[in-house]
Amino acid sequence: MTGLIASWQFWALLAAAFAALTAILAKVGVSDVPSDLATLLRTLVVVALLAVIVALTRQWRSPASLPARSLVFLALSGLATGASWLCYFRALKLGDAARVAPIDKLSVVLVAVFGVAFLGEKLAPANWLGIALIALGAWLVSL
Repeated sequence: MTGLIASWQFWALLAAAFAALTAILAKVGVSDVPSDLATLLRTLVVVALLAVIVALTRQWRSPASLPARSLVFLALSGLATGASWLCYFRALKLGDAARVAPIDKLSVVLVAVFGVAFLGEKLAPANWLGIALIALGAWLVSL
């Protein structure tokens, strides 16, 4: 069990399960609320949950003690996350969760492309085939 909990695959599958729940719960939650307000309320819940986790696990460190490069990239990541969530909730407000979520998951394709282009990561032909199939699958589900 310890090996499973220490694996990236375990956490990635949990992330996928929670992302699926997010889409369904958000679709219901955003039905009678403006999408930007819904995003704010969801974000406040995320901040509160993370504050509790960081406090309980004693991970808190002063941001001033962290490397400036890390802070810059975490801030940029936060801006990208906020933009993603705003767009996602707007899409959920306007469309079916079963169609919105697969298009949102085209981020998987973009991460692969960006990882290769900007981080120097390497993907084998079988990996590229999988990426192409994900893109095709997202497009087919969105029809």
